[in-house]
Amino acid sequence: MPGSDVTPDLDDEGFLRSTKDWDQAVAKYLSDQASIVLTEAHWEIIYLVREYQNQHGVFPPNRVLIKLIGEKLGREKASSIFLMRLFTGTPRRYLAMIAGLPKPTNCD
Repeated sequence: MPGSDVTPDLDDEGFLRSTKDWDQAVAKYLSDQASIVLTEAHWEIIYLVREYQNQHGVFPPNRVLIKLIGEKLGREKASSIFLMRLFTGTPRRYLAMIAGLPKPTNCD
């Protein structure tokens, strides 16, 4: 899967069945499915949420995510509007999906 042309194993909602299958090629595949063109700003946040998930075992709640972005990436990026511009109108869903993480709780 990772690093190959094989479609990753996804659940019915488009999330990876195994987080171990994630790599940048899979992220690119998933972002293409969501019509999101990944930029450096996307990658910064993707790696930030993956680090948080690895440390805490959960996807960061929205307020925690915004605070974390402000602390790590700068206050100018620390807003829900910034995330919506990057990851469409449902940023937590698409961010988790592209980052290869399980679907966050309380997420459509």
